[in-house]
Formats: sequence, structure tokens, C-alpha cells
Amino acid sequence: MESSVMKRERPSSEQELSNTPVKRKAASAAMSEARSGEIPKETIGDISHPDPVMVCRGVNVFYADKQAIFDVDLDIGRNQVISMIGPSGCGKSTFLRCLNRMNDTIDIARVTGSISLDGTDIYDRKLDVVPLRARVGMVFQKPNPFPKSIYENVAYGPRIHGLARDKVELDEIVHSSLERAGLLKEVKDRLEQPGTGLSGGQQQRLCIARAIAVSPEVILMDEPCSALDPIATARIEDLIDELKENYTICIVTHSMQQAARVSQRTAYFHLGYLVEVDETDKIFTNPSHKLTEDYITGRFG
Repeated sequence: MESSVMKRERPSSEQELSNTPVKRKAASAAMSEARSGEIPKETIGDISHPDPVMVCRGVNVFYADKQAIFDVDLDIGRNQVISMIGPSGCGKSTFLRCLNRMNDTIDIARVTGSISLDGTDIYDRKLDVVPLRARVGMVFQKPNPFPKSIYENVAYGPRIHGLARDKVELDEIVHSSLERAGLLKEVKDRLEQPGTGLSGGQQQRLCIARAIAVSPEVILMDEPCSALDPIATARIEDLIDELKENYTICIVTHSMQQAARVSQRTAYFHLGYLVEVDETDKIFTNPSHKLTEDYITGRFG
């Protein structure tokens, strides 16, 4: 198992981030600083996982000359839900977007370090990002169904990736995906109607159905319930619990209650650093670092 310690640079203050390299210190030294409220030189907790689907090492993200993510090491466990939490602007969504190269769409963004999916470097220049984004799907904060029918929203991915040999197979994929997303019963009699005509919660489940239609290994969710009412949120959370049986799910959320309900592992980000990662129960009942505790207890964020 890989060590949970990592090299990192400590900001001189919460407003000023230093990019001066520091030497690696023993994990015990990082733990002794954990109660100080300063960003530790090493991530607290175990960054590794016994069965990782994705392995991230030394990940840095820059927007032009500004660094947004600093030396993040993290394993994403297979068939597990991991929540990424932290105050606004801490880098959790930026890191999430690294996992399927969505940051490539931003001209000034640059990513260094390594991220592998089942042992393959996803930032290899020879890698085609189109099949990558089928294997690592994304559900965004605001539901974004295509201006097409409900059927075509789900069929679009399998069609362009050649996953169905004929209409019968395509129908099966569409119906199966809608069923897994908990939406089929509600829309089975109006599959030819526009997806944009659904309610907000239904649209988000349609987007989840669209993501799973191409048989991904990982589903990224960037605050998928922030625009939804409590009833729709509860349905999405129930769906996440069901989907983890077949998929790995990484979710960014501002709701600590949601993170506690849906995830088995939680990672706390602060000012672009991965401060602490551990089992969700431990993070929320007995965090090791003062910054994590202060955020969990509402002292800031």
C-alpha cells in the first residue's frame, strides 16, 4: 500500500500561497501540526485504496500563472462513492474536472502530475479524450439535457460510440439506462417528447441515464443536487446509493449532510490542497485536522 504522505508547500497565510519547494517530513511531524490549523505539509489520512480505479499522483492545476491545485495524491476506489468537500474556491471542482480532462476545454488551464485509469495515463498525448469521457462520465451542477427527445438524449452516446448494432439493441440500452436512473416508469409513454420538458429533478436523472448509457466505469458529479428541491435531491441520493454497485462515483458537494449520507470516503480540500482524506464516518465524527474540524462544525466555509 502506498504511503499517505506527500510533498507539499504550505501557504504563508490563507491569502498568500507559496510555491517554494519543501522537503518531505515524516508523517508523525504532519500529525503533530494537525491541530494547529495550518495546511499540513502532508495529506492527513490514507490516500491509497486497495482496489483503485483511478490513481492520481502529484496533480497540479494552473490557470495561466495562478496555481489552483497543489500536489494532490489520491486513489479513487472502485465501486465506491467518494465525496469532495471544502469551502467555495478550494479547488474541489477543478480537481474533479481533471479526472476526465474537462479542464482541456479551458485554454489557460494546464495540468501536471499523473492520473491513470485502470493503469492507463489519461494525460498521454496519444489518448483520445472522446472514449475517455465515455469511460469517465460527468453530471453537472445544472441539468443540461440536449434539445432532443428523451429517447434521443439517452441514445446519443451509444449511437456515436457504436455500442448498438441495431434499433433493438439501442432500444434496450435506452430503456435499461432510464430504468437504472429511476426514470423509466415516469417517461415510458413520452419518450419522443423533449427532455427539456421534464422537471428539474427528472432532467438530472435523464442526464445520469445519458451518462450511464455508454457503460462508464466512473461517474463524476459536480454538485448534482444544488439546483433541486429536497424531494428531487432525496431521489438522486437514493439513485447514487444504487449506482455504486456498478459504478465508481466521485461527487463534489457543498452539503456536508449529503456527503455523510451518500459517500463511503470523504476528501477535504482547502486553498487547493488536499488536507485530509478518510472514511466518511471518521471525517464527520473525529476529523484529524483542525481545518477539517472547523469546516465540518461550521466555523468557516
